[in-house]
Amino acid sequence: MMTDLFPDDIPSSRPEEIDGERPLADKLRPKSLDEVIGQTHILGEDGTLRRMLASGRLGSLILWGPPGTGKTTVARLLADAAGYRFEQISAIFSGVADLKKVFETARTARRAGQRTLLFVDEIHRFNRAQQDSFLPVMEDGTVVLVGATTENPSFELNAALMSRAQVLRFESLNRDDLFALIERAEAEMERPLPVDETARETLMSLADGDGRALLGLVEEIYAATGSDDILDHEGLTKLVQRRAPIYDKSQDGHYNLISALHKTVRGSDPDAALYYFARMIDAGEDPMYLARRLIRMASEDIGMADPQALPLAVAAKDAYHMLGSPEGELALAEVVVYLATAPKSNAIEVAYNTALALAKQTGSPTPPMTILNAPTKMMKSQGYGEGYIYDHDTPEGFSGQEYFPEKIGRQNFYQPVERGFEREIRKRMDYFSKLRATKRESGKS
Repeated sequence: MMTDLFPDDIPSSRPEEIDGERPLADKLRPKSLDEVIGQTHILGEDGTLRRMLASGRLGSLILWGPPGTGKTTVARLLADAAGYRFEQISAIFSGVADLKKVFETARTARRAGQRTLLFVDEIHRFNRAQQDSFLPVMEDGTVVLVGATTENPSFELNAALMSRAQVLRFESLNRDDLFALIERAEAEMERPLPVDETARETLMSLADGDGRALLGLVEEIYAATGSDDILDHEGLTKLVQRRAPIYDKSQDGHYNLISALHKTVRGSDPDAALYYFARMIDAGEDPMYLARRLIRMASEDIGMADPQALPLAVAAKDAYHMLGSPEGELALAEVVVYLATAPKSNAIEVAYNTALALAKQTGSPTPPMTILNAPTKMMKSQGYGEGYIYDHDTPEGFSGQEYFPEKIGRQNFYQPVERGFEREIRKRMDYFSKLRATKRESGKS
């Protein structure tokens, strides 16, 4: 895994500066994809980008990952490796007029036989119309678009744009990658980093998988220490003015505690759940990470057994956004207790997974003609909507029609449990099932 170690707006060489004045991150900027640390799942021998380069055809990409995971650096090096001219813009500072200029420059370059890789940083910040403006130039080959985003592209980018680009997930640096980066810094500085082993581990924990942050800390340490200084854990944390986490967020401690929190919530033990929640908060865990996991628990382990669990978990996330720390953490703690004491059911998860598996197996069968709209005369003449029964027109408010495609037939995915609100849902479903059978029998007769 690799981090975006190098600021987007700093060129690889600036002759007007003395080399010693250049930031450490700039000095260590990779000159080729082979020098990149990490992201082996896309940069290894069988990685996506390696295969793309080997094929001789560079396609549009969306690079998705946390800040400082190498998106900009890889885009630059990808353009070099493919022989494309590199053009970069930021969605934060660019508008439609800027895009038009970039597109025209790319057209001019193409007429001269030079293809353009257009790198768009923070692409998710463009609105729908701005995102749509990329479609024509992507389709006619004017540019190969490489967008970078820290947000889930499924939620932030237009479907049309997503369909024309491959999404590559960038991950944070692991411990070995961070260690290798420190070694590169030591070679550049021509002396070991003045920290003991405990402080070195603390330093990698503070970086939290972000190589750019790590190099910033390393540079700060070199600037503040002499050749005979050796910092320990306390000296390091005092120097960088940060509280070291009690556990490493990217290693076993992090995953052990979130697993413990999730399982104590599932096991309906509010006291143990509060304990693990408090430990993670005290360790410096991002409260929004915990908020996301609590929302997941509400869906995965409680579901329709208590339909209020999910909106309450989302409300706690919003409350934290509004209040910040430490007041907002109380809203999250409230949800921890609520989820732990709520009735439990995974019936929704089981039903969804079963339905998804069937959807993947059965292709695209057409729904029954009776429930298809018929907005045109031709469609009406072909039987669209014929025989549809408007449920509200029936005495029970339930028509009992068949809604599954004929090719598949009736299926039963959702099986409510006899706990919480799902007990009531089970009664409703049993009633509907009996009523459906009655209506079918009467229809036959």
